Amino acid sequence: MQLFAFGLNHNTAPVSVREQVNFSPERLKHALHDIVEHDLATEIVIISTCNRTELYCVFEHDNDKNIIANTINNWLSHYHNISSQTLQNHLYVHEKDEVVRHLLRVACGLDSMVLGEPQILGQIKSAYNTAKESNTTKRLLNKLFEYAFSVAKQVRTDTAIGSSPVSVAFAAVRLAQQIFGDLEGNTALLIGAGETIELAARHLHENKLGRMIVANRTLERASNLAKEFSGFAITLEEIPAHLAEADVVIASTASQTHVLNKAEVEHAIKIRKHRPMFMVDIAVPRDIEPSVGDLDDVYLYSVDDLNEVIQDNLRSREQEALKAEEIIDTQVTHFISWWRSLDVVTTICNLREQTQEHKNDIVIKAKRMLDNGKSSYEVVDYLAHTLTNTLMHSPCVQLRQAGYDGQNELITAAQQLFQLPDDN
Repeated sequence: MQLFAFGLNHNTAPVSVREQVNFSPERLKHALHDIVEHDLATEIVIISTCNRTELYCVFEHDNDKNIIANTINNWLSHYHNISSQTLQNHLYVHEKDEVVRHLLRVACGLDSMVLGEPQILGQIKSAYNTAKESNTTKRLLNKLFEYAFSVAKQVRTDTAIGSSPVSVAFAAVRLAQQIFGDLEGNTALLIGAGETIELAARHLHENKLGRMIVANRTLERASNLAKEFSGFAITLEEIPAHLAEADVVIASTASQTHVLNKAEVEHAIKIRKHRPMFMVDIAVPRDIEPSVGDLDDVYLYSVDDLNEVIQDNLRSREQEALKAEEIIDTQVTHFISWWRSLDVVTTICNLREQTQEHKNDIVIKAKRMLDNGKSSYEVVDYLAHTLTNTLMHSPCVQLRQAGYDGQNELITAAQQLFQLPDDN
């Protein structure tokens, strides 16, 4: 049984290649079945995100690594109608314990574009569940992926790799918490309705923000986002009328001119009776007039200010990543030990089956002896003597032959197996 992982990610392939081998959720089950039906692998899980496409495969029979890699490369090429040479230039191949280490690192966010990001774990769980539903996983991949989830949980618990914000939206919310502490009684004004604002809204909501206002040039888009987080929507023109309500302002639009100017903010501060206002301008070009930062009671941060926070936090995560790598080193060893133990399971089962057959034959004869009037003492002696001789016959014959042939390693193994003294 062989375990392989084939893939390409943000480190090995540009987005122009990654997008060509992406598996949409609608096509994923078909791809899984296609691999199994063509006997390319006996077990298969496919992870496909914007940053990676990876195939985790189990092969029942041993084959040359290069032959297997070419087979999977050709399948990917055919399935996605992409040049096999292009794929080969970007594809990486992991084997045996390298597969275990790679999956654990991916699940823990150590192989992500943003170090320590937690989203990848949910994506892996979704990919694994799809494979299970498609019946393309068996004992080895089931154990491997469940093990990866457990290790990822341990890393999150035993290290602080996920505690420092490394996204602009997360950093903005964390800074707001540093200024206001509990956000439960605060109001946030989010200007824009793009991905960054949506992510900021999610982080604010998770941190129990009291009230949310979403402003956007298109009211419909603002309404859709506000509805998701129990907020309310306004247009950009309505911002001055609501600005004084906001304790937190996060702006990220595509406007080529300032959405907020100094006079508007100054007016809002007076209405607020100089209660502090925290503002983050993520946009490039900037949405908030830079001179707003000169006002008392206003804390204005630009995207560059947040990047400094993010870089500091990335360095912190890198230190925690070293602790995570140590945990993974240990857990890889544990998994490989479990996997090796599978090799002897068949032998143990065969031994038990053979012993059971011998026992059943001898018990049948012993019962006949009792039926024929033999005493129980005589039958017990027969049972013990015959069973012992039967079970010891084959090992003794093999050991004598080993001594005759000079196979000392077999004799040493028998001494260890049966815990016998070495009398030379």
